[in-house]
Amino acid sequence: MSTLVIPMLTIFGLRLSGTVKSLHMHTTKDRMIPFSVTSIYFLLTTFFMHRISELDPIIWETMALISGVVVILTIVTIFWKMSAHMTGVGGLVALVLVLGFRFSNFQSLYPLLLSIFLSGGVASSRLFLNAHKPLEVYVGFIFGFLSCYFGFQWIWS
Repeated sequence: MSTLVIPMLTIFGLRLSGTVKSLHMHTTKDRMIPFSVTSIYFLLTTFFMHRISELDPIIWETMALISGVVVILTIVTIFWKMSAHMTGVGGLVALVLVLGFRFSNFQSLYPLLLSIFLSGGVASSRLFLNAHKPLEVYVGFIFGFLSCYFGFQWIWS
């Protein structure tokens, strides 16, 4: 709820109030408020998950990693329009790779192929819709992949 539904409703509310011109968020200015609000929701979720002692630390550490990526993406958005979609799928590919490396009983071939196929589909869609330039797509994927790859390696070390 706090990382999808509530941010989504907030962004729709911002659109209805005229604070955000378009849900497509074509400019970095359009992205700043929604990304900032989403970052706050992610950080609050991480904080509350950390406070629940019954949760395995890996759960809140994973949420902390994702929150950090979202916050950095928000900061980058002040200056440049990196693809958030590609950052997410880059993180997914990294997760599948790390799971395959760290856990010998995890069969990673098909999840890895699926995540790479999904990445290509998302990248093609972002470019086809003229939502991003190729460099924004590539950098988004690389940022998501590298930050999540090293972050998940650290979490499961």
